[in-house]
Amino acid sequence: MKRIMLLFGVLSLMAFQANAQRRTSGGGDPADYNTALGVRVNPWLVGFTVKHFIKGPHAIEGIVHHYFENGDDASNVTFTGLYEYHWNVFGKSEWNMYAGGGAHLGFWRDYYWDNGRRRGEGTDVAVGLDGIFGVEYTFKNIPLNLSADLKPYVNFNGYNDFIGEQIGGFSVRYTFK
Repeated sequence: MKRIMLLFGVLSLMAFQANAQRRTSGGGDPADYNTALGVRVNPWLVGFTVKHFIKGPHAIEGIVHHYFENGDDASNVTFTGLYEYHWNVFGKSEWNMYAGGGAHLGFWRDYYWDNGRRRGEGTDVAVGLDGIFGVEYTFKNIPLNLSADLKPYVNFNGYNDFIGEQIGGFSVRYTFK
């Protein structure tokens, strides 16, 4: 567990200390933003996302989300770090696709019912790998970015339903140039 926390800490530090350089995709390209901050949702997830371009088409993204497991009282949080490579599509500078991968660390507090009383079983930890593939649109005149993606994952322990309701997502982000 200490190694996992150390690895997550080092990756987070690298993300924040990265030398911010603008992507070079041509002049006043509206998709040419350095950092974007927003929310990522689907019917079962809600969370925050931050994407930062480190050089050229290379970006890192951090996601922190909460999964609503079938309406249960299970409380959880998952931290995800991703590397993404972006490229232009549809012949328009506003449209980009991206693909990449990374890792996640999730914490679940499970509950069960015993004679009408809710009892806790402790906290479970899930560690695993993620992939990501998506498309994004950055508006020309307003600092807004919309994206839709698929983010399949596999856990090394704990919950491991890597193809399910959690893999799709829609993000709305405020962009900083």
